[in-house]
Amino acid sequence: MKATELRKMSDADLGNKLLDLKKELFNLRFQHAINQLDNPHKIADVKKDIARVMTVIREKKA
Repeated sequence: MKATELRKMSDADLGNKLLDLKKELFNLRFQHAINQLDNPHKIADVKKDIARVMTVIREKKA
């Protein structure tokens, strides 16, 4: 996910995207805890996506 794509989204869409990413991160952590996660690098990718969304939300508020 690119930051330019996120900047085109509305505030409501960004909020929904943030909730979806947090749910995905929870599920990935759960899978990792029970050793069913094939690619542990996905956790880091989702964390970075969450940070991007939060950054864009903060930029729009400023």
